[in-house]
Amino acid sequence: MPTKQMEGTQTSKTLIYSSLIVGVLGLSMAAFFVRWANAPGIVTGFYRMAIATVLMALPFASRVNSHAKPSSKGVIFAVLGGFAFACDLALWATGIMMGEVTNPTLLANTAPLWVGLGTVLIFRRRLKPQFWVGVILALGGAAFLLGIDASRGTAIGLGSSLGLLASFFYAAYWLLTQKGRECLDSLSYFWIAALSSTVLLTVIVLISGQSFTGYPLKTYLTFLGFGVFTQVVGWLSLNYALGHLPASLVSPTMLGQPLLTGILAWPLLGEPLSLKQIFAGIAVLVGIYLVHRSHQEILEKLTL
Repeated sequence: MPTKQMEGTQTSKTLIYSSLIVGVLGLSMAAFFVRWANAPGIVTGFYRMAIATVLMALPFASRVNSHAKPSSKGVIFAVLGGFAFACDLALWATGIMMGEVTNPTLLANTAPLWVGLGTVLIFRRRLKPQFWVGVILALGGAAFLLGIDASRGTAIGLGSSLGLLASFFYAAYWLLTQKGRECLDSLSYFWIAALSSTVLLTVIVLISGQSFTGYPLKTYLTFLGFGVFTQVVGWLSLNYALGHLPASLVSPTMLGQPLLTGILAWPLLGEPLSLKQIFAGIAVLVGIYLVHRSHQEILEKLTL
């Protein structure tokens, strides 16, 4: 007969794995919220971050009141990380609105390649041979996907190129997060980065001449769903799981995000995958997995 301790342990494991699934699903649905909003990608990105910032303001304030004041060094890294994430979000969301959702999302998730290279150039770390095998596989697959999309039309090709460009900013966000999380707890880093992302996205929307208002009710409801489900529920659920599971498990699971986006693109948006896309996508995912495995100790620190 199971004891209360065994039942508690089982409940805890269920919560942890459920959080991981919810986190991956939340991030996988991000591309669909962008398309369903039917608004400029940078505007959709603004609402995603603004809604999350407002919803998490009270928990952040409570955290600050009950703990020591956040360190100035950590705040600087969080602000810079938020700026990097804003650029990533603006480029990726714009890319999705220009073409299909699968390839820009997959290419944006090549960020671990640049994180790995960053550890070599910035942190002077030596990486295993499997990292370089992963880089070759992933970049080869990415180049093939870009070639496919370029042949299908200028807009689609540009959309995928923006997804790849977004990956550089996503990588910068990861590297800044690694340093920032050494000084700040997860909630504090999350909120400060979200606030700085919102500020920069506001500036980008104003400079681009896009409008914050004038959209139908359906669009605003989509904005709300995007901010709540993807940014708040998705990210926080993933953060919780990352705090309790080893990177060796989380890393390959996270690869399910662009894969799930590609699978769901057919029934939800009518965008089936071609055989060439599937094989190129597999090469990218295998390459990213090898990169993940080659520097797990870094990924274990990225808990935002």
